[in-house]
Amino acid sequence: MSDRAYTNLLAGIFAVLWILLAIAPLDRHDWALENLLVVAFALAFLWSRSRFQLSKLSVTLVFIFLAVHEVGAHYTYSKVPYDQWAEALLGISITELFGFSRNHFDRLEHFFYGALLAYPMREGYVRLQGLRGRMTFTIPITITLAFSAMYEVFEWWAAEIAGGELGVAYLGTQGDVWDAQRDMALAGFGAILAMAAAFCADWKRKTI
Repeated sequence: MSDRAYTNLLAGIFAVLWILLAIAPLDRHDWALENLLVVAFALAFLWSRSRFQLSKLSVTLVFIFLAVHEVGAHYTYSKVPYDQWAEALLGISITELFGFSRNHFDRLEHFFYGALLAYPMREGYVRLQGLRGRMTFTIPITITLAFSAMYEVFEWWAAEIAGGELGVAYLGTQGDVWDAQRDMALAGFGAILAMAAAFCADWKRKTI
């Protein structure tokens, strides 16, 4: 299967998933806010496809990130019932097992932002700019941290405009005054891990 055909397949699967998770979300208004960036991302992705085609690995990583995001948008991030899922499948409570005091699904997605999207970021600018060398592994980390900070500002701004319970649901701090900083740190950590893995893989193949 060609890269373009594979991309079209995942796009079709995601469209079906998006429709299913758009049915009766826990909070329709929060779901709409969460999907504003998905629409922007989809438009940017369609625009970029006319310039270059990402590899199957990159497209798969993007697909996983967006799929997890849609689960969070359906339930609202602070109310994703992962404890119920774990108890049904494994008979354990993740919250009790790790001693959590809050729902950490949003933390997982911020980590995934760095861990899953750093590689497509690097692949994209390497292809567009024709860059090479070890420094190309550092750029996705700085981009991840920069966009994480921009997202936290956008999130705060959107929550202020929405106000009330909707603003609280979208912001999802769950009483943690350091929520934004922890989210950015997790995204950066995920990007560092992804680039370290990519660097080791290229080093082993002797392509750097």
